Order: sequence, then structure tokens, then C-alpha cells
Amino acid sequence: MQLQLLRNAALKLSYAGRTILVDPDLGARHSRRSIAGRSNNPMVDLPLPIEDILAGVDLVIVSHLHADHFDEVAKERLPKDLPLICRAGDEETIAKAGFRAITPLDCYLRLGPIILKSHPAQHGTGAVVETMGPVMGFGLEAPGEPAFYWCGDSVLYPPLLDAVKATDPDIIVTHSCGALWDGTLIVMDAGQTLDLCEAAPRATVIATHMEALDHATVSRAALRQAAQARGIGSERLLIPQDGETIELRASVAA
Repeated sequence: MQLQLLRNAALKLSYAGRTILVDPDLGARHSRRSIAGRSNNPMVDLPLPIEDILAGVDLVIVSHLHADHFDEVAKERLPKDLPLICRAGDEETIAKAGFRAITPLDCYLRLGPIILKSHPAQHGTGAVVETMGPVMGFGLEAPGEPAFYWCGDSVLYPPLLDAVKATDPDIIVTHSCGALWDGTLIVMDAGQTLDLCEAAPRATVIATHMEALDHATVSRAALRQAAQARGIGSERLLIPQDGETIELRASVAA
């Protein structure tokens, strides 16, 4: 498979003959309000023109409806008949934006040779979870492809750990920027990312959702430094730049 980090959580995946766009945030730099008072968001440009990002895409996955995962520009630019899979419960809102081929992911779906599974995710802890609203993670499996686990906008919490251990993925994608809301962690920080690396020693972990939003607290350099201090090398923890494409096989990243 191939994984291209676009910006923030947005990924373009080539997997078992499908080209999948995950959580598209296509707005221009500084086109949305600040969250933490440091900068308007997103803080960086897209690495490619939108036309190139959308080229070849035949499936979209939307994990939840926050603007940094499915923004107004994505709603406008994505073809309305493009198959779109979303968290169960979000389909009515997405349909109001004109999309006509929506499938909610309640448990699992079969897409030709691909099995797409919903996985647990929790967007923070305590009272902030209700403020953030429900989110999902997901997994992909197909013959000849690495087992793929996308954690989504989630902190590291027991149901996520249990799901990772049960599925034993080759590849895990984390959101590792340590974003805060009202002082509460709402996605993984460096420590939680590294705890997950240690809990899944067979997997290659790919840290994303970094250096794009002004309420983040962890940079790529800080995460790499923390990983080195814990003895987790760059072959186990990949921290791609925006626009970077990674080739992946079962248990091997290159």
C-alpha cells in the first residue's frame, strides 16, 4: 500500500486497488478561526493543488464532522456522487451537503477484497468528550496488504488499546499533536504515542495530525526527541512531512 500525508489528518491511501481519501480538510491556510489564540487555522498550506489531491480518488472516509476533518471546501469540491463512508450517525448531516452515496460504518463493511471495520475512539477525557462529540477509528484488511489501523481523533484509552491488541495491525496511524481543549488533552501527545508504540511492538506507527492547528502542543521534532529518549527508533515510528508518501508492506515500512 501507499500512504500520503496531505495535511493534519488528511490521508490519501492506495490500498487493494482503491484510492481512498481520509478526512479531507482542503481549506486555504488561515481560512478558519483560531482555536488557541496563536494563529488562524490551518496554519500551513496544502502540499498539493486540490485537483491533484482529488485525482483518482474513488472512496472517501469521514471520521467525524469537525472542520479540520471535513471542511466546507471539501464539501464543495468533492463530487457529490463519490462513495463516502462516515461514522454512523453523521450520514444525515453529510446528506444535507448534497452527497448522494453515503454509507454509515456501524461495525464493518466489505468493499470488494477490503474489509473496513469501525474501531473505538474517544476525543478527550472527562467532560470535554461530550463537547467534542462522537468520533471513530477504523481498520482496513485485504489479502496481500498490511493490516491497517487508524486511531482517529482519540486519546490513548483502554478500548483503543484492547482493539489494537485484538487486531494486531501491521500499521497504526496516530494523531499525535497533543491538541488541548480547555486545557484537556483531546488527541494523543508524545507520551501516549510512545506508550502505544510499546504496546504494539510488531507494528509500524505513523504519527500524523501535527503542526497544522494552533491548539497543538507537540511538534514533529519534539516527538522524535521523545521517541529517541525512549529507545524507539525511526524504523518503528514514522513522522511524515505534509505531502510525503510512504510505501508500506506487512510489518515493513520503506
